[in-house]
Amino acid sequence: QVQLVESGGGLVQAGGSLRLSCAASGRTFSNYTMGWFRQAPWKEREFVAFIKWTGSSSTYYTNSVKGRFTISRDNAKNTMYLQMNSLKPEDTAVYYCAAASRPWVVSTTPSEYSYWGQGTQVSVSS
Repeated sequence: QVQLVESGGGLVQAGGSLRLSCAASGRTFSNYTMGWFRQAPWKEREFVAFIKWTGSSSTYYTNSVKGRFTISRDNAKNTMYLQMNSLKPEDTAVYYCAAASRPWVVSTTPSEYSYWGQGTQVSVSS
């Protein structure tokens, strides 16, 4: 059974930092794009960042987090990370990690991702 489990969320003051982790089990995702999405109350789930498969590991970020967030992956540990610095109140949301539905797919659209974690809450106070 494939599982993605996020951890590392919490409450932080504006300007602070958090590091999210996403541990995968049940299969390896070395050939899959993996991404982070977030969903604030009363809003649709939105793309945050993705990182391509091993050997490429190119990254892409939504404009609002560029220069503040860094996505990375450790394939030996089957784990993905999101380092979040200079956090703002508008970053408050439930953060989800996800893996694409097929190898080599590159997308910012949630529907292109078939494997999802349960989410971790990130709250940033002003």
